[in-house]
Amino acid sequence: MNFYIIIPAHNEEDSIALTLESLVNQTLLPKRIVVVNDNSTDKTQELVKKFTEKHTFISLVNNSSSDKHLPGAKIVNAFYKGYETLDDNYDIICKYDADLIFPENYLEQLAINFTKNKNLGMAAGMCYIKKNNDWVLENLTRKDHIRGALKAYRKTCFEDIRKLKMSIGWDTVDELLAKYHNWNILIDEALHVKHLKPTGISYNKSSKYLQGEALYKMRYGFIITWITALKMSLKKQSLSVFMNYMNGYFKAKRSNLEFLVSEDEGKFIRKLRWNGILEKFK
Repeated sequence: MNFYIIIPAHNEEDSIALTLESLVNQTLLPKRIVVVNDNSTDKTQELVKKFTEKHTFISLVNNSSSDKHLPGAKIVNAFYKGYETLDDNYDIICKYDADLIFPENYLEQLAINFTKNKNLGMAAGMCYIKKNNDWVLENLTRKDHIRGALKAYRKTCFEDIRKLKMSIGWDTVDELLAKYHNWNILIDEALHVKHLKPTGISYNKSSKYLQGEALYKMRYGFIITWITALKMSLKKQSLSVFMNYMNGYFKAKRSNLEFLVSEDEGKFIRKLRWNGILEKFK
């Protein structure tokens, strides 16, 4: 099974070598790894070059973009800069962050999972962060959602969901559209991936409204957005999180931003979300 991996990297000198080291030592080696140096001002490019000199399946692409660290369009744009350099002779396409350390059997186990289940469209392990000298499950990790940090797509699923959306919310709408097209999603709890930087730790302050914007663009509607905002506010124990979600939602609505999904897909997404909410109440 051919794995192609694309790694957007912005100022990742503290972690990119560790990520690549864990990938070149896999029991099942990827066929291609493309690191997209996205406007880094540190030694990211220099460190990646050392790997390209040793491993022919690793390549480097330099991309000029904003110097801000933002979720959404910036990351997906960097992904596509790498994707454009690849052929289509892959079975699995991966978007991985530049601050992950994978267990050595990670790709081999994913291949086993994809081979066993022909209807498996997306698969990943679970993220762990270091806390008090122990590696603990990252609090944003769920058993029903693959983190944006470590996405792996079967080729036909990737094509069905119309690839990655150039927008905040890309890493949620991809799963929703996969389910719309009757693909399965798997989080393999046996695969523990070390996440060196907790999600969002370096995001620019201007990103605070983007989650609410994403919910609008995925056609969640007001009530589901309100419930989602409240849940995240309680989880993070911050009223400002709730306010930021709702402000982002209404800002997007006033601006009449373009939706990421069709009306029919939006109807499916709302039904899926309501079923999930009602199931938790049971």
